[in-house]
Amino acid sequence: MSAGPAISVDRDLVARSIEAFARHGAHGETGVWRTVYSPAWVAAADHYAELGREFGLKVRQDAVGNVWATLPGTEPGPAVVSGSHIDSQRPGGRYDGVLGVLGALIALRTLRERFGQPRRTLEAVALCEEEASRFPGAMFWGSRAICGLIEPDEPERITGYEPETIADAMRAIGLDPAAIPFAKRTDIDVFIELHIEQGPILEHTGHPVGIVDAITGIRHYTVTLEGDSNHAGAFPMDLRRDPMAGAAEIISGVINTAHRMGRPTVTTVGRFAAEPGGPAIVPQRVTFTIDARHRVPEQRQLLYRRHEGLMREVAARRDLEISWDDPIDQEPGPCDPGIVALLQTAARERGLDAPTMPSGAVHDTLVMGRFARTGMIFVRSKDGRSHTPEEFSSTEDCALGIGLLADALYRLAY
Repeated sequence: MSAGPAISVDRDLVARSIEAFARHGAHGETGVWRTVYSPAWVAAADHYAELGREFGLKVRQDAVGNVWATLPGTEPGPAVVSGSHIDSQRPGGRYDGVLGVLGALIALRTLRERFGQPRRTLEAVALCEEEASRFPGAMFWGSRAICGLIEPDEPERITGYEPETIADAMRAIGLDPAAIPFAKRTDIDVFIELHIEQGPILEHTGHPVGIVDAITGIRHYTVTLEGDSNHAGAFPMDLRRDPMAGAAEIISGVINTAHRMGRPTVTTVGRFAAEPGGPAIVPQRVTFTIDARHRVPEQRQLLYRRHEGLMREVAARRDLEISWDDPIDQEPGPCDPGIVALLQTAARERGLDAPTMPSGAVHDTLVMGRFARTGMIFVRSKDGRSHTPEEFSSTEDCALGIGLLADALYRLAY
């Protein structure tokens, strides 16, 4: 593994690339609405492929829509890969996922122009689905396909927020759900993801970049409470089976549980629906989501036991029927110690004070870590904002992160 000169990248290229990519699914002044397999997503995938070819790389799209840009090595053996996702929240911002996607391409272009062909094959990848913002059960669709973790029945079983399956959406843009197994890779040695932090820690400590050593575990619950729908004025309070009252108690309770457990425990309720949903009607049914996370396995399980115990107790006391499923349930994942050490060394040798830190958000790296050595680089987020059109990372910080990524790829591949 070679040390090398500190590699700088073209800041103007970084700024132009992010600005141009944000046009695909532009929402308002700074937002992006680019869900997987939508027309905006197709345009972004095509744009990424064009950039890859423009940068002198070999480009292909796999069976689920991941776009790969390859700089072949002189020696056989498994590849060193970097990338992230191009789908967004509804709406999201222009940096989440995209910084890592474009950063990998720019890093490969910089290495190719400065050092020529690598010893080991380098690849940049634009992953097709991480956010699950169109299909709530399809989180990590692209990285799961690469790792062979999509079950045969999932394409026809996973439905979106609209009445469609992810198989329908794939077929609509010319992808064959039956071909998904062909997206599996067994020749990836290292996966490094560059990403905005999406939190306030780097900004609070005054660091432009950080190095991730572990990624939190996450479980999503979709909870349904059922009672009796009645008139809001004529039906006495003591006779009601009111799922809205039960939901309010559960939502407050799970959030307070996370508060009491302290950092890094987090719990969020992000979606809520009532049926029939009239202002003068006790609802029949209430459905809501719970997102619960912790990076320590034992504490994660304690959090889930407390949440589930509370949900059962409230439902029983209020005589409500309760059910839930957990379409997303990912264990915490450490990054590879050797890759973390390599990133720390590269940062130190370029004069960067880059703290080592956990990730409170989940990323495709969590999935890729099952089969490859993984690492992550974080770039400072202004005000810690993300999953919103207001997210922002400066061009200077982005270029520092891409430069550190390029340094790491040089050490691994040259």
